[in-house]
Amino acid sequence: MSDIREEIAPKEVDVRPILRSGGEPFQLIMEAVNGLAPGQSLKLLATFRPQPLFRVMASRGFDHEAREIGGGDWEVLFTPQAGAAGRVEVSAAAENPEAWPDPSEHLDLTDLDPPEPMVRILSAADALAPGQVLFALLTREPIFLFPELEKRGHQWVGNFDSTGTAYRILVRAGRPREI
Repeated sequence: MSDIREEIAPKEVDVRPILRSGGEPFQLIMEAVNGLAPGQSLKLLATFRPQPLFRVMASRGFDHEAREIGGGDWEVLFTPQAGAAGRVEVSAAAENPEAWPDPSEHLDLTDLDPPEPMVRILSAADALAPGQVLFALLTREPIFLFPELEKRGHQWVGNFDSTGTAYRILVRAGRPREI
């Protein structure tokens, strides 16, 4: 029996004009990734083989296939990995997230535009006693939040829900690192 589901066309992002003018397209690419439908691929057109992006996208559950398309330009197809939905990402310093206490604070930040969710999570995490946990619900993966949390000594665990439309994060308050 054939699969009658309609194939979702890849979302195409052409960052060549940005790169040629000396700009940085990372934020545009991440916004496009956050706007993908569950199971949708991303086709990226760039002026070079974007090797650093491969690791970022792999951590988000995407495989890649890159090919030179002429004139030094590259086309990269990022395809969701089977079973990637629901994969949990964990900060490097996170210790036994399964044993963390239940969250003492819950934040629904789905109706806010960046950077407001990041500002609110950092403020709430900094106000917690060490070891306390907060839960936040967001519309996109907060990639710029992660290093800020770690810099402040907090641990985090997060993933997209099964629909791929909401990002859930647990933050365990810690002590700031000595510099």
